[in-house]
Amino acid sequence: MKLYKNISILFLATALASVFVTSCEDDSETFTVNSTQPVVLGDLASSSIVLDPNNTANPVATFIWTQADYGQPTAENYALEVSSDEAFTEPVVVANISGTNTVTLSVGELNSAASNAGLAPFTEGILYARIMSSIGTQNGLPVPSNIISFTVTPFFNYPFKDYYIVGNATPPDWNNDNNNPALFRDGNNSSIYRYTGFFAAGEFKVLEVKGQWQPQWGTNDGSTIDVNPGDTDDPGTFPNNNQAIETAGFYTFTINFGSFSYSFESFDASGATDFSSMTIQGSATSEPVSMNQLNFDGHIWYANSVTLSQGEVGFLTNTGTTWATDNEFSGIATEGGASIPVVVGDDYDVWFNDLTGEYILIPLNL
Repeated sequence: MKLYKNISILFLATALASVFVTSCEDDSETFTVNSTQPVVLGDLASSSIVLDPNNTANPVATFIWTQADYGQPTAENYALEVSSDEAFTEPVVVANISGTNTVTLSVGELNSAASNAGLAPFTEGILYARIMSSIGTQNGLPVPSNIISFTVTPFFNYPFKDYYIVGNATPPDWNNDNNNPALFRDGNNSSIYRYTGFFAAGEFKVLEVKGQWQPQWGTNDGSTIDVNPGDTDDPGTFPNNNQAIETAGFYTFTINFGSFSYSFESFDASGATDFSSMTIQGSATSEPVSMNQLNFDGHIWYANSVTLSQGEVGFLTNTGTTWATDNEFSGIATEGGASIPVVVGDDYDVWFNDLTGEYILIPLNL
C-alpha cells in the first residue's frame, strides 16, 4: 500500500508540472495592422442634383468607393463626409458604414447634409464629398479618400409646427378659417407656445391647420392636453374641459407639446402702451409693410402674405421705436433689439404681440 501511495503522489506531481509548463508557454499571435492606401471614391451618376421637397424619401445619390486594406480580415469602417469647401474646414458626417463600400442617400438625407454644410436653400451650390476609412471600435488609422464635387440645389427644411386658436372666447369665434391668430412659439424651446391677449367669456381650442378641424387640441381632464389627429373623438375645450372662461379679460395661455401640459392665467395689461400703428421694415422687404390690429384685441398685430427675402426685419411703432431680436422665425422682441433674421425668402404671415414683444413669422410655401 505504501508503494502505491508513492506512485500516486509522483504521478500527480508530474501532471501538475506538465500543466504549469504548458500554461507558461506563450502561444499568443501577433496581429500586424497596416495603414491602408486611400480608398478611391467614384464620381456620382449625376454631377448636378436638384432636390425635390415633395419626394424626400426617394433615393437620389449613390456613393461607391474601393475597399480599404489594413492587412487583417476584419470589417473596415467608412464615414461619408461632405463640406462646402474643398479643404473640409468644417466636415459634416453624413453616414457611417461598416463592412460595405457603398451608401445611397435619400432626397431628405442629402438635403439635410447640404444644409448642415452651409449651402443656401433654393440656390445651386458646390458640395464636396470624401470617404474617411478607419478600423476598429476606436476608428483607428483614419485615412481620407480622394475628393469629388457636385452641385446641389437644396430646399429649406422648416422644422416647426404652427398652431392657431379657435372658439367663442377668441377673435375668429368657432370658425376654423377666419384669420385665426397664431400661437407664439418660444424662441428657445420649440415645444412651448403662448398666447397673451384678450379672451371673451367662453371656450377655445387649438388647431394645427387653418381651415381644418383636425388635428385639434384641447383637454379632457383640465390639466393635460389631448388631441384628435383625425380618427378619434374631439377633446374638451380650454380652459378646463368644457368649462368656459367666466370673466372676459387678458390672460396668458401656455401650451407645452413636449410635456403635454398647459396653463391659463390672468395677465395684467393695465400699464400697456396703446400703439396706433406698427410697421414691418428692414432689408428683407422692399418697402415698409403696415400691420393690422385685431378689432378684438388692439395689442395683437398681423400682416398676411408678406413677401420677404433673405435679410432682416424689425417692428417700427408710431412712437419711432423699433422692436426686434436676433431669433429667426419666432422670439421676444425688445425695444432697440438686434434685427430679426429672415433666413429664407418666402411669403409669410407675420404676427406681433405688443404686450409681450412676442412675434412669429410663418412661411406659407416651405
